[in-house]
Formats: sequence, structure tokens, C-alpha cells
Amino acid sequence: MKSSIFLLALLAISLTRAAVHFQEAFDDGWRSRWVDSTYKGGDQGKFEVDAGKFYGDAEKDKGLRTTQDAKFYGISAKFDKPFSNEGKPLVIQFTVKHEQNIDCGGGYAKIFGSDLTQKDMHGDSPYKIMFGPDICGPGTKKVHVIFNYKGKNLLTKKDIRCKDDVYTHLYTLIVRPDNTYEVKIDNSKVESGDLEADWDFLPAKKIKDPEAKKPADWDEREKIDDPEDTKPEDYDKPEHIPDPDAKKPDDWDDEMDGEWEPPMIDNPEYKGEWKPKQIDNPSYSGKWIHPEIDNPDYTADDNLYMYEDIGAIGFDLWQVKSGTIFDNVLITDDVDEAAKVGKETWGKTKDAEKAMKDKQDEEERKQREEEEKQAGDKEEEDADADEDVDEFDEKDEEEDDEEEPDHDEL
Repeated sequence: MKSSIFLLALLAISLTRAAVHFQEAFDDGWRSRWVDSTYKGGDQGKFEVDAGKFYGDAEKDKGLRTTQDAKFYGISAKFDKPFSNEGKPLVIQFTVKHEQNIDCGGGYAKIFGSDLTQKDMHGDSPYKIMFGPDICGPGTKKVHVIFNYKGKNLLTKKDIRCKDDVYTHLYTLIVRPDNTYEVKIDNSKVESGDLEADWDFLPAKKIKDPEAKKPADWDEREKIDDPEDTKPEDYDKPEHIPDPDAKKPDDWDDEMDGEWEPPMIDNPEYKGEWKPKQIDNPSYSGKWIHPEIDNPDYTADDNLYMYEDIGAIGFDLWQVKSGTIFDNVLITDDVDEAAKVGKETWGKTKDAEKAMKDKQDEEERKQREEEEKQAGDKEEEDADADEDVDEFDEKDEEEDDEEEPDHDEL
């Protein structure tokens, strides 16, 4: 009996134990796990694994890097075992580094089903979730969170701003079985809420009653003209009048120039269009609000969060300027584990990465100043040389003048 209880307890623990479905640090052997798409042919950009121009750790910061400008990029990896997130959180996490100071291009990942044809993956390949930063010019700097629901890709109603600098940043999406979500950047929450409220998964719960109509005698005018108010007899004055100070020019010829008329000026007595005073409307009924009824097309869905077949992750992108590095990919159902992995990867190298970049920037600044100084010195030297040449030419001319005899001496 005790052994049966013990086995049942072990089974319960194993069923509830957190799972890491996929993890990638792009170390040795990464090529065997990832498949390039060839769908775009010659327009398909190439990936390489590299730490970039600056980093916190030369080995740990190596990631998947785009290498060619103005190209499509497509690469994906299938999970060892497809899974469903039924009853569990789904956590999608990875780092993105736009060290090229990207002007227009994606930095997002897509989650696919296990039926993905990897070599043919492209922009129209059906996916479950799309998540990550997207930048294009000053107007688009956002985090995409797109869910596919019943064949439709649904964009979030909220504007979630992404990071737009050159450093590595950690992006995390958490989808919970209570139909809520959370977006984190650098292990800090930047957005959260309810799936049904922030995406158009379902039609509205309530709709306007098509049978309801505003009563014919419903008066929405809060104020009305005072029927007892009358316009004063001396109210009407012209807006413009002849300038009383204007005089006909002495050289004005009525036969040649026509009859002279003084110029018009604003009338200081003009009061504008008369309008009666406003009073409270005794028949005011208030603003009519269209009654609502339950939407017959609405059916609640407690499983908005859930996907039956989660089997692959991919990067399907277009970039004008290449150089983005993806790293530290994690798919799990453990929110705490994801935060821990973020601290142990991005968290341990971010400060050193910035320090290296700052040092490079300082060295470049000094080099630029030295080059500018050398260029300035050379300009001064060239100017001095030109001055010497001019002085030498002037001296030669003076000597020539002194040596030339006067005509009287000949």
C-alpha cells in the first residue's frame, strides 16, 4: 500500500515538474539543430555564429548573426519532442543585439507546429506565436506579440516599445493558463494583461440591440435659445466701414482713374452675428445610450492560451542593415527558471559588454580627434608653404624691377 502511494506521488511530481522544451546557446553542434530556409533563393541572407564587435564574454556571447544587408533571413530548429502548453505556462525567451544600430528590420522569433517544412519556411508559413522587437525608422519601434487563433494572426491592441540601442537585451513572453500574459524586457515587466481584452480573439460580449431605437421625442439638446431674448434695435452694424481719415489723392483723375472711394477699415462698433442667449432646455432628456444585449455570436473560450502542437522555433526576417545577433533561446513552462537563465546569461555579461563598447567609443573618439588635428596641422603647413612661395615670387619681382635699366640710361 505504502509503495503504491509512493509511486503515485512520484508520478504526480513527474507530471508537474517544470520542463525545458528547448534551449540554445549556439555553441558546438548548433548547426546540427538548425536548418536554413532556401525559399527566397538568392535573396536569402546567410547566418553565422559570432559575438560581434563588442561583447561581455567572447565565447558566451556568441550568437546567430545576420551578415548581409537587404536580405531575407530564415532559419529554424525543431524540438526533440513536440508538446502542448495545456494547463501550464508557456515561456518564450531569447536575447537580441542590434549592434549595427538597425534602421529597418525584424528581431522577432516565431513558434511553429511540428509540421513545419523547414527549408521552405517563409513569411506566409503558418505559425502559432510571433514575439520580439521590430524596428523601422522613427515610427516603428515595438515588440510584436502575435497569436494565431483559428487561422487568423491577431496583433495586440497595446503599443509595447522595444529597445532601440546597440546593446544585447533579453525578451521574455509568458502566456499563462488563466488566459493572462506578461512581456518582460531585461527581466523586468513592461506589459501584462488579459488575452481576451488585449487581442481580438473573440467577438464582443455585448452588442447594440438592433431592435432598439431612440424615441422620436427624445431631446438631447442640453441648451436652447432663450425665446424671450430679442436682438437690440441698434445691434446691426456693418463689419467694415470707409476709413474716415482717408483723403482723395491730389493727383487723382476721376476720368482716368474712376470715381475715388476711400479704403475700408474694420468697424469698431461691429458686434458680429447676433445670437440669442442660451438657457437650460426644460425638455432635455439626456444623452441617449443605445441599449446592449448579449452577443449571440459570442462563445467564451477558456483555452485561448493553449496550443496542441508546439514543435519548432524560427527566425523569419527581413533586414535592411545586417548585424543582429540572437542568442540564449529558451522555451520552457517554468517562469522562475526563465528568469534564472536570463540572470545567468544576459545578466552576467551585459555590464562587461557596455564597458567594452564604451572603451571602443573612447578610442575611436581619440583617434578621430588625432586625425582631425593632423589634418589641421597639414592645412597650416600647406598655407605656410603657399605664403613662402608668394613671398619668394614677390621678392623676385622686386629684384627684376631693380635690375631693369631706365630708358633714359640707354
